[in-house]
Amino acid sequence: MQIPPASYLTPEALTTFIRTALAEDVGDGDHSALAAIPADARKRAHLLVKGEGLLAGMALAPLIFREVDPTLQMSALLTDGTPVKHGDIAFTVEGPARSILTAERLVLNCMQRMSGIATYTAHLNTLLAGTSAKLLDTRKTTPNFRICEKWAVLIGGGVNHRYGLFDMIILKDNHVDYAGGIAQAIAATHAYLAKTGRKMPVEIETRSLDEVQQALDAGGIDRIMLDNMKPDQLREAVALIAGRFPTEASGGITEQTIAEVAGTGVDYISVGALTHSVKSLDLSLKAF
Repeated sequence: MQIPPASYLTPEALTTFIRTALAEDVGDGDHSALAAIPADARKRAHLLVKGEGLLAGMALAPLIFREVDPTLQMSALLTDGTPVKHGDIAFTVEGPARSILTAERLVLNCMQRMSGIATYTAHLNTLLAGTSAKLLDTRKTTPNFRICEKWAVLIGGGVNHRYGLFDMIILKDNHVDYAGGIAQAIAATHAYLAKTGRKMPVEIETRSLDEVQQALDAGGIDRIMLDNMKPDQLREAVALIAGRFPTEASGGITEQTIAEVAGTGVDYISVGALTHSVKSLDLSLKAF
């Protein structure tokens, strides 16, 4: 199995996710399978694609099958990131029938949502063609499913922003307001980092050209977020920053506006809809 280079995709993290998800779904047993299917029955099934998009979760599926029953044998016919259409077969799985049925829903839940995210990410990336802007995800993810959602963004060609609150400091509007201003928030952050001995990238959110100037005057940051700014304002902000810091456009960006935003010269565009508003790709596990 090949896992994209992301620090959060560790064997331990994936195992924990799968076991937690199975505990939620299976509880003290898959009584439907236990009741209806003989213990010694061995069967086959394949994953049928019933929509059109980008496939994701192929590297996760065998881990789920293996956790449910190490004797299940999955044969991958496609890989993560493959464009698929109705009627395509992504993989086959063979082994104890009860185990196939127990693993079915978790495999489908993960792959359908991951494929939907990868598909939408790839679509938005096509709208950035001809610009240097990179597409970022956000923390607007499903609780306990972030590992899969951010993985799917990678598969779709996007870039992961921070994974959580622990691996990057982003001073957003409420941080700035509570701290008393841009300069105060940045100064307090550097005092905290010095006191704790931590080294972390620092991003500051700005809501106006005046706040952009305050951030430039304060310095000590690694990126400036330009929040909810119109394209003309973004252009002014990019010109004002003049390459001194990477820039990130954020806030309400849609597929109708993303190309214009990218054309302003920002380095990154963060889109919460990548993970909070996607439509899952229709997939089905069918006996054959």
